[in-house]
Amino acid sequence: MNEKIIKGRAALSNQNSRYDLLQRQDFDDGWFNELPATQVKTEKLPDNSKSIISYNKSPDVPFDRSINPYRGCEHGCIYCFARPSHAWLGLSPGLDFETQLFYKSNAAQLLEKELAKKSYQCNTIALGVNTDTYQPLDRKLELTRSLLQVMQSYQHPVALVTKSSLVERDIDLLSMLANKNLVHVYITLTMLDAKLSIKMEPRAAAPKRRLQTIESLTKHGIPVSVMVAPIIPVLTDPELESLLAAAHSAGAKSASYVMLRLPREVKDLFVEWLDGHEPGKKDHILSQIAAMHEGQLYQSEFGQRMSGKGQFADMISQRFKLVCKRLGLRTTLPELNTQDFQIPKDSNPQLSLF
Repeated sequence: MNEKIIKGRAALSNQNSRYDLLQRQDFDDGWFNELPATQVKTEKLPDNSKSIISYNKSPDVPFDRSINPYRGCEHGCIYCFARPSHAWLGLSPGLDFETQLFYKSNAAQLLEKELAKKSYQCNTIALGVNTDTYQPLDRKLELTRSLLQVMQSYQHPVALVTKSSLVERDIDLLSMLANKNLVHVYITLTMLDAKLSIKMEPRAAAPKRRLQTIESLTKHGIPVSVMVAPIIPVLTDPELESLLAAAHSAGAKSASYVMLRLPREVKDLFVEWLDGHEPGKKDHILSQIAAMHEGQLYQSEFGQRMSGKGQFADMISQRFKLVCKRLGLRTTLPELNTQDFQIPKDSNPQLSLF
């Protein structure tokens, strides 16, 4: 076993971020014979944000606004494209991203304040796009549930993205939203191989458990789409057809996929992970990734950052289309209802005085 591997964590180090002025490197000076840490505790820290809805103009994502009640994610997926955002906090996108977690305790109040503005124009809010809104921390804090309660009160459409079975806790709210075509749930399923999953996504729900979650949500009338994300050449792409078939059998109505993205610090963290867990496949995996990005491990241009280009990317696209056609899986879900949005009469207590 690689001595750098830490139980329950995917990152093998706290690599420097792009903003660090000083570079750190482990060095054995021979003075101490200390064993490497086998566990790293999770720290929970308050985030004093003054707004909650983030807007974007990206042409290759199907939403223009999102909410992320947490910064960092204890699921610890080594491939997570959100890891570089921790550098903005002066922390490492490595282990810090998995262990130094920030929560917005007033998320629901901030959302209600923004929705109640006269200038607000209703459109679907994506919840949990950057970091998982149902990560383990939410089991106690229930920030996601409080946000859904606001959505239900305002009749506001929401699209949830998660790989956690904790979403089942809120089936009551999700069912009410679904009855009025106000919610879609996207379950991320990267692989079916449980042994590989626990190494790549150490604190996320097991693949089998995610399939059970799809089944549970579907039985309650909640529309579910499966997101095969990310597809990792050589490592996970052989499972594409069987994964989509399993999701369809569980009740998923549609499917989408995203190729592996390695922006900024994620590139070095992923390569380090390969050295620790899949050294024999490392060169093959990296060569296939580079082939999709003109010899680089990542290109950020809109239109290709999600899918890549070249022979391998085209092959994945064709395989995906063929299996979706065979299974009858849609590639999108119907648009959500934006017409019933309304500000509750009691949202501003002072108004009731007049």
